[in-house]
Amino acid sequence: MYDYGGIDLREVRWQLETMPAADFNEMPTGASDAGCIESYAENPVHWVKVRRPEVGRHWEEHGTWLRPPILIVRRLLDPSDDGLQVVEGRTRVGVLRGRLREGLHVASNHQAWVGRA
Repeated sequence: MYDYGGIDLREVRWQLETMPAADFNEMPTGASDAGCIESYAENPVHWVKVRRPEVGRHWEEHGTWLRPPILIVRRLLDPSDDGLQVVEGRTRVGVLRGRLREGLHVASNHQAWVGRA
């Protein structure tokens, strides 16, 4: 609510998109959760291990998440901003960053739901 309460969700069009893993490297989340993606990235193995077993198997076999995260174009929050922001799926994006950093299996592309005006 703090980060997205000003957005009229009736005006947002959602589309499942495929994007390169590198696009997630610097993608922020809302100010109320600043730093949490980086926190998950510090120990990606742990954050996968505490999930259902199929989550870990999917990362190992496919190098990506089971359920796509939800992103939004940042200009919906601030018309002068650009790029995408993580609305939901901060743990998944953190795990992706950590796996990339640690040289673990990561797919080249990942799906995400993206909200655009």
